[in-house]
Order: sequence, then C-alpha cells, then structure tokens
Amino acid sequence: MIRFYFHPTPNPAKVALFLEESGLPYTVVPVDTRKGEQHDPAFRAINPNGKVPAIVDPDGPDGKPARVFDSTAILLYLAEKTGRFIGTPADRPDLLSWLMFIATGLGPYSGQAVHFQYFAPGDQAYAINRYRREAERHYQVLNDHLKDRAYLAGTHYTIADMSAWGWIDRVARVMNTTDDPLAPWPHLKRFFQTIDARPAVARARAVGQDHVFKTATDEQSLRALFPSNYPPTP
Repeated sequence: MIRFYFHPTPNPAKVALFLEESGLPYTVVPVDTRKGEQHDPAFRAINPNGKVPAIVDPDGPDGKPARVFDSTAILLYLAEKTGRFIGTPADRPDLLSWLMFIATGLGPYSGQAVHFQYFAPGDQAYAINRYRREAERHYQVLNDHLKDRAYLAGTHYTIADMSAWGWIDRVARVMNTTDDPLAPWPHLKRFFQTIDARPAVARARAVGQDHVFKTATDEQSLRALFPSNYPPTP
C-alpha cells in the first residue's frame, strides 16, 4: 500500500485528489510542518528537500519500494503507473507544458503571495504587490486558455487539471479576500467549479481530517516553515 506523506496544503491536496480519483490503496502519514516534522531524518531520507508531499510505493518499477517527492513528479509517476488521467500521446506536449506552468509559475508565485501577506514581518507592500500581480497574471493565462475548452490538456480531465485545482482552491487566501475571488476570470471559475464538483474532491478534502495538525503561528512554526530565515542553533 502506498504511504502518502501529507499536510493539508495545496501541493499534497493534488496528490490526495489523484489517489481518490484513481482508487489506489494508500495510507496517510501525517507530517506536521509547523512542528518541523519535515526536517526529521526519517522523512529527509524520503525527501531530502524536506517538503510535503512525498510517497513511498512498495511496488516500484523494479519491484522494490520507490520513493517519489514533489507533487508534479508524484502526479506523473502515479499517472504513468496506472495509465490514468494522463491523456493521449498527442496530448503529452500540452500536458507537460501546463504541469510545468503550474509547478514553476502559479504554485510558487501563489505561495510567495501568501508568505508575504501572512508571515513576513514589516512593510512588505512591494513584495505583496509583486507576487499577487504575478499570481493574477497566471490566472489570466489560464483563463484565456480555457475560454473555449473544458480542460487544460486535450479533451479529457488529466493530472494537469488536478494540479491546477490544488492552487486555485486557495485563491481566496492568495488574493486575501472573502469576496468572489475568481470573478475576474470567468472561464477559470467555470473550470474550477467543474472539477470541484467531482465526488473525489470531497474525499480528497477529507484526507487527514482525523489528525490534529498544529495551526498556531509561533516561533517554532516560523523556524520550522522558514528555516533559512534563522541562523543555525549552536
């Protein structure tokens, strides 16, 4: 059974959605990132980068356990393993392009927008403007692409759509609003609502809810989440 190392944040959510869509058997291993559990040696042996998500598949390609880290790598690995949600061979250029667009653009810029609005000390007006505007630009790229199509790559639902869903689901936090955050991007909004209505989404949202994760933002949390901001402990 696949071991799924999880914290309730956007990148693990993508993998949770694939696992629920595919029906692959898995067990959740909570990693409380605000407590610093992602830095434990046992987890670093699975992901040297100290980030969630990660998986360990006991039935790897050579019949031995395989570790996979980074949400995009995991989605590709599981899609290829199962032959599901990967589109057709003709779709592959678009599939890879949109996966990387999310991995290198939408995800990081959204994450930095959240960081500077909610965690960074002092006046961060320039950084907030920079990252929110870039997040908005990425939303516009997606919106324009989805004007006359249902999904990002080809004509079928794929891992590219799951990957986008994970971050678009947090648009209200990225934009720091309780209003209708996707109103400026109606095609993206329709796309998100289509995916969000899938039964597997409700099951993915329930992943990890039986575990109490730390929510306080104290010094321990800041040091665990952003260790490069702090000098090493002597």
